Amino acid sequence: MGILSWIIFGLIAGILAKWIMPGKDGGGFIVTVILGVVGAVVGGYISTFFGYGKVDGFNFGSFMVAVIGALVVLFIYRKIRS
Repeated sequence: MGILSWIIFGLIAGILAKWIMPGKDGGGFIVTVILGVVGAVVGGYISTFFGYGKVDGFNFGSFMVAVIGALVVLFIYRKIRS
């Protein structure tokens, strides 16, 4: 996947993560994109480490891994900020 694809994928994953775990987070659009992209990378690393697959394109499995990774990153981000 190209960098533009990762940004779009990360934006969607970040928005869904913030929708699933609502809260008063600052940052806006840029933080959402960063959260999603980092979440996709973290989710891909974790799923590959445990043998569940990898983030390899725009498909449902990769999307779920990215959203779960974004949720983990959002949780850690909130713990650090508070």
